[in-house]
Amino acid sequence: MEKSKSGVCDWLSMKTLNVLFVIVLSAALAAEEIPLKGGLSARGLNEALVGVAERVTPAVAMVIVEGYQQVAHNPGGANTFGMRRAGGSGVIVSADGYIVTNAHVVTGSTRIQVQLSSNRAGAGRSVVRPPGPLMTARLIGLDAETDLALLKVDANGLPFLELADSDTVRQGQLVVAVGSPGGLESSMSMGVISAVARQLQPDDRVAYLQTDAPINPGNSGGALVDIEGRFVGINTMILTQSGGSEGLGFAVPSNIVRFVIDQMRRNGFVLRGEIGAEAQTVTTGLAAALGLPRDSGVVLADVLPGGPADAAGLKIGDIVLSLNGKPMENARQFHVNLYRHGVSSSVTLQILRGADTIEKKVVVLARSNSPERFASWVNERQHLVPRLSVLVLPIDGSIAELLGGAPRRSYGILVARLAMTTNGPSGDLLPGDIIYDVNNKPVSTMRELRAVVDMQKDNEPVVLQVERAGRIRYVEMRLD
Repeated sequence: MEKSKSGVCDWLSMKTLNVLFVIVLSAALAAEEIPLKGGLSARGLNEALVGVAERVTPAVAMVIVEGYQQVAHNPGGANTFGMRRAGGSGVIVSADGYIVTNAHVVTGSTRIQVQLSSNRAGAGRSVVRPPGPLMTARLIGLDAETDLALLKVDANGLPFLELADSDTVRQGQLVVAVGSPGGLESSMSMGVISAVARQLQPDDRVAYLQTDAPINPGNSGGALVDIEGRFVGINTMILTQSGGSEGLGFAVPSNIVRFVIDQMRRNGFVLRGEIGAEAQTVTTGLAAALGLPRDSGVVLADVLPGGPADAAGLKIGDIVLSLNGKPMENARQFHVNLYRHGVSSSVTLQILRGADTIEKKVVVLARSNSPERFASWVNERQHLVPRLSVLVLPIDGSIAELLGGAPRRSYGILVARLAMTTNGPSGDLLPGDIIYDVNNKPVSTMRELRAVVDMQKDNEPVVLQVERAGRIRYVEMRLD
């Protein structure tokens, strides 16, 4: 016990010293006694942060969602569901109302609303301002791999942020997180970039910007900007044991955001390219055990028979030196660079095979397991189910071959993509889902699905039985 008490006293002493240090430093900065690097004064830094607030907060909105969730479970009977109301943040990326947020903020929602910032230009000078306008938003697209979603509100002339080049972000630079933690709109917090390319798992295809700027629940989907107000990332997640910010925040870099929302604006979905090869980052262990000629870079661990890489003559064990002239340093870089090439285009790989350097031209195809690969099969006139806000396909022989595995049942309707032209909810439906039943009524044709859905009353629970990734689940919705 004495040791424990001593430890607490030592901690308190250190905490007291830290607080005194911060007070003294703050006072010195306020008096401009400590010049900052590059000639920027403390007052100049203060004015820079005020400028960031004035430029950025009008373009960051609060995202409010409604959806069903289980509120009670009866062991001997049915579950009880009720409406949930939750929120996050979103960044306006165009004057005509496109807003990017996190996919996890809107997944499962039956209604999405966006409350614009009250800090808009011309809103008055009162310290306490009225809430900004509340607008209905529709979901344009959702990408689970990057945890990004694109919304649209019917408005023009909105303040917006342009995406910066996240490749120029440096470790140690000051950044500001703007969002609505706990529903407190237009909140700012400051920190530094802790790491510029943090992968949470080896060979993850998303490398995050890591920051110690305080990020809390509700900040998801908000903006991470630099000291000049440039939009460098979307705040996405934290690592925490307490449930609150512990200085481990992560943002999707703006270059990935740009790629995703550009595709969503054009198509309503993200279609990624691949060449039928699995790449891994070369480690010293791999190099030593496999006898590779170098201990860094990218090695092909698999080449799928009959795929584009196989047709081009690539082999397992080839080391990829460059893709279209750009040096490849790790597997994530390799896959991300493939993403950026359109389907049916081609790329040139420089590879090292033994002592020989070879060039191979490879065709890029849509990723074989991507649910969005069905999106090109549908159009808004023929395949739309307006009240579900999805475009669907009957599962015939050709579609069944592309599913990658036999459906669990002999009937059903495939969700090909989310709709772009309706304000209705898509709920928790995702591309690739197979709809079997609506309120226990089986559906096997698009006509049956539309008829059953149209019979449902407004604002009453609708439960769909769907298959997703080989597993059957219920999806609860509310139709308008």
